[in-house]
Amino acid sequence: MTARATTAPVLHSDRFFIGGEWVTPSGSGTFDVIDSGTEEIYYSAAAGEADDMARAVASARTAFDDGPWSQLTHQERAEYITALGKAVAERGDALSQLWPRESGVLYSTAQYAGRIGAGALAGYAALADTFAFEEEATPSVGGKFGLLVREPVGVVGAIIPWNAPVALICHKLGPALLAGCTIVLKSSPEAPGEGLVFAEAAEQIGLPPGVLNVLTADREVSELLVTNPDVDKITFTGSTAAGRRIASLCGERIARCTLELGGKSAAVILDDMDLGVAAKTLAKAECGLNGQVCSSLTRIIVTKDRHDEFVDALTASFGKTRVGDPFDETSQLGPLVSDRQREKVFGLIKQGVDEGATLALGGGRPADLERGYFVEPTVFADVDNHSTIAREEFFGPVLSVIKADDEKDAVRKANDTIYGLNASVFTNDADRARAVAGRLRSGTVGHNNFRTDFGMAFGGFKQSGIGREGGKEGLLPFLETKTVILEERPTAYGAGE
Repeated sequence: MTARATTAPVLHSDRFFIGGEWVTPSGSGTFDVIDSGTEEIYYSAAAGEADDMARAVASARTAFDDGPWSQLTHQERAEYITALGKAVAERGDALSQLWPRESGVLYSTAQYAGRIGAGALAGYAALADTFAFEEEATPSVGGKFGLLVREPVGVVGAIIPWNAPVALICHKLGPALLAGCTIVLKSSPEAPGEGLVFAEAAEQIGLPPGVLNVLTADREVSELLVTNPDVDKITFTGSTAAGRRIASLCGERIARCTLELGGKSAAVILDDMDLGVAAKTLAKAECGLNGQVCSSLTRIIVTKDRHDEFVDALTASFGKTRVGDPFDETSQLGPLVSDRQREKVFGLIKQGVDEGATLALGGGRPADLERGYFVEPTVFADVDNHSTIAREEFFGPVLSVIKADDEKDAVRKANDTIYGLNASVFTNDADRARAVAGRLRSGTVGHNNFRTDFGMAFGGFKQSGIGREGGKEGLLPFLETKTVILEERPTAYGAGE
């Protein structure tokens, strides 16, 4: 058993990081952060109010308009990003304690959080040398010399959820900082610690004042970030319901937004795939972050003549999963983030039974775990693709198996959803996998496993979001394209041909 830290490893949970300083909140409100495994209060964090949000935005606005950040070269900004990653990695022990306690994630996963963060930031820093921030172009209707220039969008409001805060912070901060933007980072009340750790790292490396501002707030105060006219762009990861609200608010003032939202992703099992192998793979994948993953493959579609055999294999494999304390090295599945989230999962499970699906495994709380927000590994069989449990996101360890007539019907059912975040094709034929991938309406399609790759790009079709995060595609949303047409070639570009 890995030891739990007796106190939260954050230095300033009672403060906000604004303008390069740890400032006293305008009010006295706090959020109690509950340990997911014990249901006890872990620590309390300051709750932002309207004046705090306004101060943070003003700081970011001043830093962008009048500070040095947006005038630095991309290589100079990349040096800061690399340094930030190293400072985050130095705090790996703190992050490995926070993530399991706040969100229920296994310590065996959380111990890599610092390195994951440093690697993600290093990837964005490397784009300083490879991405074309300025390209020559030939004017088509007059002028002798043209440029396409990609400039920072401005002040960014970054809103992150509680399930994977380190990675998600990096995939917002990294590209925004490289582009030359300044940022207000709004952390989740369930998991504010990681944002505070990043603020500590920013202070350590001497990031210019106002470039990164960090606070925690509820939804009402968060909307003030979205509606503030001094914020040029919102980047949000969270539920589709919240994303709809943010999109509507941004639309009122034509603010830019990137939305990484929910999913109800399908695994399509073709008729040449070994069902036992597919079952073990999908059961293991669903243990990731305890099923609290927007891109989880929770709808498994198999031809009806193989449905029962697959359900038997899946329940046998998923049923062996060891549920327990996230700090216990033998645990394979930890608790959910909160009582509210657990009750939502239990409510959907009940609805699935009421609507006629077969509960083949689990469905309740593990009998030997009296404390903690635990849910048994759960499998539904005979699921109607139009039922509630096939339509709504559980965000917990629940899998639904759906019958299809054939491959064409399986693809149709995979696409018959408002979401389009992730999918996977299980087959021994790579050519067949590629062909099916081309017919799936999804931002990512994997082969024979759960696969996503922020190094390439991550994001969704349909109501799973707008825009992409990760790699070059994740940098583009933080840039505005400017067309410059000149009467002659500037001396900085040489004589030309």
